[in-house]
Amino acid sequence: MSNIKILCTSTGCIEYAPARYRDFNIGIIRIHVLFDGKEYKEGLDLDPVEFYHRLETIEDPKNHLPSTALPDTEDIREAFESAIRDGYDECIVFTLSSALGGTYNLICLIAKEYEGRLKIQVVDTKITCFGEGLLAIKAAEFAQKGMSSEDILKEIAWMMKRQTFIGVDGKLDYLIYNGRLKGGKAFMGQMLNICPVVHFSPQGEIVALESVRTPKKALARTCELLKDIIGDRSPEDYLLWHVYTGPSLIATLREMEGGYGIKTNHESVIMSPVSGCHNGPWLAGYGLAFLRRADEPVED
Repeated sequence: MSNIKILCTSTGCIEYAPARYRDFNIGIIRIHVLFDGKEYKEGLDLDPVEFYHRLETIEDPKNHLPSTALPDTEDIREAFESAIRDGYDECIVFTLSSALGGTYNLICLIAKEYEGRLKIQVVDTKITCFGEGLLAIKAAEFAQKGMSSEDILKEIAWMMKRQTFIGVDGKLDYLIYNGRLKGGKAFMGQMLNICPVVHFSPQGEIVALESVRTPKKALARTCELLKDIIGDRSPEDYLLWHVYTGPSLIATLREMEGGYGIKTNHESVIMSPVSGCHNGPWLAGYGLAFLRRADEPVED
């Protein structure tokens, strides 16, 4: 077997993705969700479909906001101890963007305890949801082929420079409730029915790329921007999938995308509840990962 163990934080949505990815035996470090008086471990005892349904229908959502908490330190240590017991020499851990919380820094801190016992490399993916998880999956594929950790990380760095998440927050409610949109911007946004087209910045922050009036126009603009990002690249050289929280906007996006020549080539993957806590149940968009061709240098 490969001597490199691959781990990923639960926000990578590997457990919500197609079952074929379970064969890579990627370890999951679980982030917590606190909601309605209960604490859940993401991916273990919180169903995302039910979670977003509850967010859409709960009374007085402003005073019943979900929140998140860091993984248990003992769970992180157990993931590393398990890798040692199973005979691994190295471990690569993929985490959600460090700009979204303290999980990356916590894992790095605990990894230092294992110096001399297990070579641990922690990757700040600068993204979250299945974009994060796909990086872990690709690393596991490379490890199975016998690639060294150094070469794996070069391939992952190439993908990270080109990864994209782009989508629409159909309502501003949760962005306002969580304090991500404040004051006059919040008021005007609600009054004018503004829907931000959001993406991940190079620093790993989810930010508004453009602000568009009405959800349908924002979805159309998302399709236009995505077409520009893909350019003339062949579908064989990228993976494109739908990202969504609740069901309302994703149905509209699927209806309109054909008019822009957009066709996904990977199954849809629901957004991580940890991420959805902040965006709410009215998000729809795309994840895009370029796959390196043989004629493209791994370092540029």
